[in-house]
Amino acid sequence: MQSGWAKAGALLAAALLGGVVAVGIGQAIDGGSSTTVIREVQGGTTEPASFPTSGGKKISQIYSAAKHGVVQVTSTSVVSDNPFLGPQEQQAQGSGFVIDKDGHVVTNYHVVQGAKKVQVSFSDSEQINATVVGTDPSTDIAVLKIQGTWSRSLTPLMLGSSGAVQLERTVTAGIVSALQRQITAPNGFQIDEVIQTDAAINHGNSGGPLLNANGDVIGVNAQIESESGGNVGIGFAIPIDTVKNVAGQLIKEGKVEHAYLGIEMATINTDLAENFRVPVDKGALIQRVRGGSPAADAGLKGGTTQVVLAGTTYWLGGDVITKADGQTVETSDQLASVVTSKQPGDSLELEVHRGQETLNVTVELGRQPSTPVG
Repeated sequence: MQSGWAKAGALLAAALLGGVVAVGIGQAIDGGSSTTVIREVQGGTTEPASFPTSGGKKISQIYSAAKHGVVQVTSTSVVSDNPFLGPQEQQAQGSGFVIDKDGHVVTNYHVVQGAKKVQVSFSDSEQINATVVGTDPSTDIAVLKIQGTWSRSLTPLMLGSSGAVQLERTVTAGIVSALQRQITAPNGFQIDEVIQTDAAINHGNSGGPLLNANGDVIGVNAQIESESGGNVGIGFAIPIDTVKNVAGQLIKEGKVEHAYLGIEMATINTDLAENFRVPVDKGALIQRVRGGSPAADAGLKGGTTQVVLAGTTYWLGGDVITKADGQTVETSDQLASVVTSKQPGDSLELEVHRGQETLNVTVELGRQPSTPVG
C-alpha cells in the first residue's frame, strides 16, 4: 500500500459512527479562472438520511453547521533561487478549521512547512492572509491566525473528545474502523492514539476536521494509505485531545515541548509470550534504547536477539516495563500515554522486568529532539 500526506484541495471529512460522508469545499482552477466546487462523496451506494444507531444528525445538518468553519489553506514556499530566473515558488494546498473567535485555525504542519506566505479561504470568499502562530512537527499540527477583521464573523467548530470515540460491533465502509493506531510524523517520531477510518478521504483533506455523528470535531485528517493513490483506502486522523493540548501551547507559547524517554518498544502478546522466553505475558517490551537518551542514562536495556513471529520482527532480551508511576502497563500505547502526559524534567517511576529480576527504575525525562537520533 502507498502511504502519503494528502495535499490538494480543501475538503471537509465527517466520520460518523455508523456512517461516513466526506463533503468537499474547494476551488477548481483552470486557466486562471476559479470555480467553487461542492460535492458529496458517499461511503456506500446510497446516502443514509441519518445515523440512528449512534443518535447522529442528518448529513445535510452536519454539513450546514460545519461548512462555515472549514477553510482551504494555501501555502507558498521558495523551492529554489535561480540566479537567472530568480526565486522559484511552489504552492501547496490543504484544509483547516476555525477553533475560536480570535481567528485561530488548526491545520497540519506539513501543509505549511517552509511556507513564506499562507492564505486561507472559505467557500464563499477570496483568499485572506494568515500568519503561522506555531508548528509542532512531532504531532503534525500547526496553528494559524487570520489577519484583519474577519474574526468577528467566524464560525468556530465544536471540539469533541477523541477519548470518547467507540466502535460499533461491525466494521464496514464509512465508520471509525480502529483506535489507538500509530503513524509517523513529518520529523520521524510516532504519533500515538491515532484514529483510523475507512471513510473516503480525498487528497486535500490534510488539516481538515474529522467529525462524529453530532458534528463535533474528533480528529484532524493527516494521512491516507491507498493502493490506487486515490481516496479509497485507510485514513488516519490525529486525535482532537492531542490537538487541543498542542494548539493551546502553540497559541500561548508559540512552541510545544514533548517529554522524551528514548526507547522503541513493542506490546507483548499471548503468542509472543507462549513461543519465546519472555519474563511476563503482558507489558511494553523495550526493543531499542536510543543513545544519550534519558532511558540510556537510567540504564534501561534494549533487545539483543531478533525473531520473527507472524510476519512481525521483535528484538528479545530487553527489559519489559509493566508499571509506570504506579499505573499498570500492558501495552506500549499505555506507556506512551503516560510519557505524553509528562513534561521535560519530570521523573518517571518504572517497574522493570529483566530476566528473572524485578527492578524499580527512576527516569528523568528529557526534551524530545527535533528528529529521532541515536
